[in-house]
Amino acid sequence: DDVDRAYFAVFDGHGGVDAANYSATHLHVNVGLHEEVIKNPAEALKCSFRRTDEMFLFKAKREKLRSGTTGVSALIVGNKLHIAWLGDSQVMLVQQGKAVTLMEPHKPERE
Repeated sequence: DDVDRAYFAVFDGHGGVDAANYSATHLHVNVGLHEEVIKNPAEALKCSFRRTDEMFLFKAKREKLRSGTTGVSALIVGNKLHIAWLGDSQVMLVQQGKAVTLMEPHKPERE
């Protein structure tokens, strides 16, 4: 189609790099293949995070891997920004020199 899109992501491995590397390799593919990526990018991101996690858990069990990851991703579709995150990673947007809060990060004391 003729819609401009851009995808960015950062993963922070915990207990090793396996989960972070796996996510960096597979999340964007799952987003791109998701049936809702054009009509509902937010849903595509949410489902793709879940799908990637399920895929890694299967691999981790099979290969006895013990790592995890946090992650943030940004999907720009046309002139709209969609953010997804997992764990305590954070996204910061600066607009005209001022920070814009996009999310409330995970903290141990937060439900």
